[in-house]
Amino acid sequence: MTLSNVKDQLIGLKNIAFKLPNGSLVPNHFHVTEVGKITKHFIDCGGTERKEEVVNFQLWNANDYDHRLHPEKLLKIIELSEKVLDIKNSEIEVEYQGETIQKFGLEFDGQNFLLINKQTDCLAKDQCGIPTETEGFVTLAPQGQSCERASGCC
Repeated sequence: MTLSNVKDQLIGLKNIAFKLPNGSLVPNHFHVTEVGKITKHFIDCGGTERKEEVVNFQLWNANDYDHRLHPEKLLKIIELSEKVLDIKNSEIEVEYQGETIQKFGLEFDGQNFLLINKQTDCLAKDQCGIPTETEGFVTLAPQGQSCERASGCC
């Protein structure tokens, strides 16, 4: 979900709710403690330079049980962040405290914002000899293209 999608959804809401992957809701007294821009500049295991940019929301619970963040307030925070931080319409990443800081993707079901589990992935599978799936069949990389010490991969 992109930042513009979130803004569009906030306009029609009376209350904001975030649902965790296990189906439980983030407590109603959550705060959005950060709206930021995170830029990641890296090289993948195949040697390709990459840049990613996401908009980060950090959700936090306090003992402030009377607090409720209203949609119009979050919209104002987002608009200020866009202006001050030069935020573009990027994908949203949400941080929330579990056993450690967890990062989630974001979707909307018409009523709640859904925190979606994120997964790590190899971005250079073609260079690492990682099998790819094609129409239900596994295609193995050509012989000699494995992640052996001398292969220059992973």
